[in-house]
Amino acid sequence: MDSGFFEDSIGFPNLGISLPHVGRSVRIFGLEIAFYGIIIALAMLCGIYLVLWIAKKTGQDPDVYFDFALIAVFLSVIGARIYYVIFSWDYYGKHPLEILDFRGGGLAIYGGVITGVLVGVVFARRKKIPLLKLLDTSMPGVILGQCIGRWGNFFNREAFGEYTNAVTAMRLPLSAVNEADVTEKMLSNTLMAGDVTCIQVHPTFLYESLWCLAVLSALLAVTFRMKKRKQGTVFLLYLFGYGLGRLWIEGLRTDQLKLAFTGLPVSQMLSLVMVITSAAVLIIRGRRGRQNT
Repeated sequence: MDSGFFEDSIGFPNLGISLPHVGRSVRIFGLEIAFYGIIIALAMLCGIYLVLWIAKKTGQDPDVYFDFALIAVFLSVIGARIYYVIFSWDYYGKHPLEILDFRGGGLAIYGGVITGVLVGVVFARRKKIPLLKLLDTSMPGVILGQCIGRWGNFFNREAFGEYTNAVTAMRLPLSAVNEADVTEKMLSNTLMAGDVTCIQVHPTFLYESLWCLAVLSALLAVTFRMKKRKQGTVFLLYLFGYGLGRLWIEGLRTDQLKLAFTGLPVSQMLSLVMVITSAAVLIIRGRRGRQNT
């Protein structure tokens, strides 16, 4: 037993990692600020910086992208919350006053991405710039933001998967997680770490963060090495790459948002549509390109 494990501990026992005290928030000037919010803010800033850097490196005006980011980030946060609330209406319908409470989490990335693309459509028309070029330049920043933002789930002890004893298994105190996310399999495999009853689960937030890092590397390689690519290629690769990873990772999670009256995981279904659609468009564009050469 691990006598150094506490109610606010997080461990990765098969990797020999034990973090004895992981808080959910920090107090600054008497104000309690959730690490979740700090991580999301950091993710946004890093994503914006990357987009501005790409714009400058590719001969575009960074100021245009900064203006876009100010609008898109604000509205995407709202979109991410609306998406989450819609597909969690069984809860929020009974607790409407909590809809505006962002402190405990509750942002769905797909809602943010959909909102961001829609904002891009309007912004590109008003600024009279190519939409696909705008999206191509922006998507590496989006995926970087997702890569960093997933660590907010770490501090919140959320977005984890089913019980596992794999090398990446994450150990969490049972008292620290949302009861609704705990399955019978987890309960039948609880263990004691010191005096603390724990569950051991897939750290799906970590899987997704690492997957996003891999997708980011691919998008940057295409951005700077494929000089003759068609506009929209980076955007389509984002849809395919992120969708493919999320399709697998979402299947592991126990906190899935479900499609009404079907019981199907909405993010997994959307991921499947993204993968199939983007792959089809990439293949068709590739064939047309070969025919024209």
